[in-house]
Amino acid sequence: MKDLSVEVGRVVLSKAGRDKGNFFVITDILDENYVIISDGVKRKLKTPKKKKLKHLDLKPVVLDEIAKKIEIKRLSDSDIEKALREQELIS
Repeated sequence: MKDLSVEVGRVVLSKAGRDKGNFFVITDILDENYVIISDGVKRKLKTPKKKKLKHLDLKPVVLDEIAKKIEIKRLSDSDIEKALREQELIS
């Protein structure tokens, strides 16, 4: 199986911690070990979660629209929430 790249906009599943089993979107990459994730509901853009990559399961879904909005600094919590709902990852 092909390894998935770590990129802004990629959907991830938390494998450890309080948020285990929840889906998030990578909103920033800090280094080769850490990323910043948000889901727009519990983890909003004002208080995102710093998470080790080894505690995340990268999914094959990349939300290009989210990545574009992050790039132009026009992303809102509702954008992330809506995108995850459209993918049927959150209810």
